[in-house]
Amino acid sequence: MTRKRISQVTPEEKNEIQTLFERKNGLNELARILTADNTELYERLVRDMGETGQRFQSWWDRMAGKYRWESAEGGHWEIDFDTCEIYLVTND
Repeated sequence: MTRKRISQVTPEEKNEIQTLFERKNGLNELARILTADNTELYERLVRDMGETGQRFQSWWDRMAGKYRWESAEGGHWEIDFDTCEIYLVTND
């Protein structure tokens, strides 16, 4: 696996994706323990997971367009929350 630094985002942009990342992870953890017995809560969780996933992907799409990030087939981007740096990760 290869990690190549390709860009950097602002602290505000980093905060936006970090909040979404933490929310997404929290919802995934909740999904692991919640059963479908409570239909209302389950439906709300599913809806929230979908909306958060869309907002998460939208951030990556927006930033990729704004900063014209390099991409690679089969690769993905990662952010270092400490430095705001963006990396292209490939399976080389």
